[in-house]
Amino acid sequence: MDSTPHWRLILNGKSAGDDAVRAAVTGMREAGVWLEVRVTWEGGDAQRYVAEAVADGVDAVIAGGGDGTLNEVASALAHCDAPAERLPALAVIPLGTANDFATAANIPVKPGDALRLLHTPAVPIDLLKVEANGRSHWVVNLASGGFGTQVTAETNEGLKKLLGGLAYVLTGLSRLGQIQPQQARMRGPGADWEGGFIALGIGNGRQAGGGQVLCPDAWVDDGLLDVTIVLPLQGEVLSAVGAAMPDGKNAMLEQVAVRKAVPWVEIEAAQPFTLNLDGEPVKSARFRIECVPGRIRMHLPADCPLRRNAATVGP
Repeated sequence: MDSTPHWRLILNGKSAGDDAVRAAVTGMREAGVWLEVRVTWEGGDAQRYVAEAVADGVDAVIAGGGDGTLNEVASALAHCDAPAERLPALAVIPLGTANDFATAANIPVKPGDALRLLHTPAVPIDLLKVEANGRSHWVVNLASGGFGTQVTAETNEGLKKLLGGLAYVLTGLSRLGQIQPQQARMRGPGADWEGGFIALGIGNGRQAGGGQVLCPDAWVDDGLLDVTIVLPLQGEVLSAVGAAMPDGKNAMLEQVAVRKAVPWVEIEAAQPFTLNLDGEPVKSARFRIECVPGRIRMHLPADCPLRRNAATVGP
């Protein structure tokens, strides 16, 4: 039986000319890995390439790009009618502007180092399944709404290329006087909340929008989604933020947010609003989000901060 690793890199077309990626692929091939490359050009390419990889029985598919590319590849795997153990494992080469999931997971930035993670065992990870407007969407990292989503959607592409994650910060600062709370009700097991929020994070991962940490206690392998509801910054809330600032971001978040860990949550709003699902904006007045435990397998660092049991790497 041939024991040669069989991998397929699904590379975002924007990174097709990346010399470091080309060198990393060449290095792996010289080391005896059967590594093929498919470049995306238009919508639907990633889904088609994943379907081909599944049919060809490859060992792993690698998302070469940012959070959006990672989501496309992971979503295509999750939509397959097969359990995680019968699907190719997932890996990522972080090549986007923010790379929020890869950053939080401590996945190496250098393509060669990222590819070497595939020599370690893949582990089961959860995905979030979002139902809205009669459709199902899958989320690897984070569903976010409110101010953060608006900032991400309105950040200029040229500014992102020039400044990277700092572009999101600058765009956010320019809009601070225009924040309007979104009214909604959320319910889940042991959780019922209603009111106005300026930002919302529902995490499998911990950060979005170029480093905004909305779900600092989220794990990718605990069967739960982490919900953070950031309240309007007025009066007593602003005073609490000021008092917590010396203790860091997590302390500030405790003062300004309602936080829960639940297996599912339903959100209803009087007016439709937008949730950003790993970069894909979806607008609806009603969302149902559930955590699907162990839906896919992924190659992650042994000490990955997003794994609850990072010290234990299973087969």
